[in-house]
Amino acid sequence: MLGRTYDSQVCSIARALEVIGERWSLLIVRDALFGGTTRYGDFQRNLGIATNVLKARLDGFVEAGIMRRRKYSEQPELYEYLLTDKGRALAPALVALTEWGDRWATDGEPPILYTHSVCGAGITQQTVCAHCGRVDDPTEIQATIGPGMPPERMAKKA
Repeated sequence: MLGRTYDSQVCSIARALEVIGERWSLLIVRDALFGGTTRYGDFQRNLGIATNVLKARLDGFVEAGIMRRRKYSEQPELYEYLLTDKGRALAPALVALTEWGDRWATDGEPPILYTHSVCGAGITQQTVCAHCGRVDDPTEIQATIGPGMPPERMAKKA
């Protein structure tokens, strides 16, 4: 079983999972991104999430820079949680995850469609080669060592 952190993994997927890998996390971000949810009570009501779990996730998002807290009421003291640029940058990942779910985890038609608010056309997520364009065959994608790989880890790969 995987622990809470992935210290032995030198991988950006592992680092991302440390921040957003818990199932409620993605649903909170989804509701903020695509539902406009900002208030604690609305997240709790929409998701049916336990209050202690929601507080921990929102606090973690603020600490990670995915959301920021803004006071909207003095009496009582209440805050809303707003996505930062870092949080909004998760949109393509959520669209891709939705497309995977529509294909492999949903019976029937997609329950949610994403559209471009400017023109109304459908939104899709694509894998694109900087030279060739769209890549449809996942077997054509290979992972290679990047410049961020620690030298001591590269020695183990050789």
